[in-house]
Amino acid sequence: MTEPRRRIAHVIDGPLAGNAERAYVLLAAIFIGALVVTNLIANKFLTVDLGFKVFVLSAGALPYPITFLVTDLLSEIYGKKRTNRVVWAGFFVSGFILFVLWLGAQFPAIAESPVDDATYNQVFQNAWRVIGASMTAYLFAQLIDVRLFHFWRDLTKGKHLWLRNNASTILSQLVDSVLVVLVLFAGVQTTDWMLGTILDLWLFKTIVALLDTPLFYAGTRVLTRWTGVDAHEHLGHP
Repeated sequence: MTEPRRRIAHVIDGPLAGNAERAYVLLAAIFIGALVVTNLIANKFLTVDLGFKVFVLSAGALPYPITFLVTDLLSEIYGKKRTNRVVWAGFFVSGFILFVLWLGAQFPAIAESPVDDATYNQVFQNAWRVIGASMTAYLFAQLIDVRLFHFWRDLTKGKHLWLRNNASTILSQLVDSVLVVLVLFAGVQTTDWMLGTILDLWLFKTIVALLDTPLFYAGTRVLTRWTGVDAHEHLGHP
């Protein structure tokens, strides 16, 4: 086995080491960091004016597309199995955050606390529903994204990076937008409001997905060189 192929097999089947391990940990950290921030700021709704349209969005929609870019990079370099591990890790981290936020509400703030109980509760009292909605939508959407990415990757025999990057992300983001709005607002908001919000979320995420395509190309090239892995060599591997 030549040295490049030995490194490839090592990344697919064995424990990670060297630059392959460093890159994997860094990408996983970026993924989980973006996911945590998304959950914490999701209660704030805002408008984003792109000139041709004004989008009404949760603030969490701003960092969330980063997670899909990262899972596509992980899928391209490390395969489906290792990518799904990061997705599940993010799911359990979200559950841990939910527990910590609940725990913080169980103890009264002292008089000198910069954040009193009322402020804490105003910001986080709806966090269980927000994170619950996010966790439900996130898990389904990310697992669908990984599966679709590899479907298109195998179908095109590793060609057309733009196709698997965008085709997987755009559909999975639609699933995410529908689920998160339904879980959060079913029975609370009108159907018209929910449909408008779903459309705004999905269109915004779709635009971001299309715009980050050059980043996906650049990231794939940098990671391939840094880790020594030729992604084309492990087509069809889990």
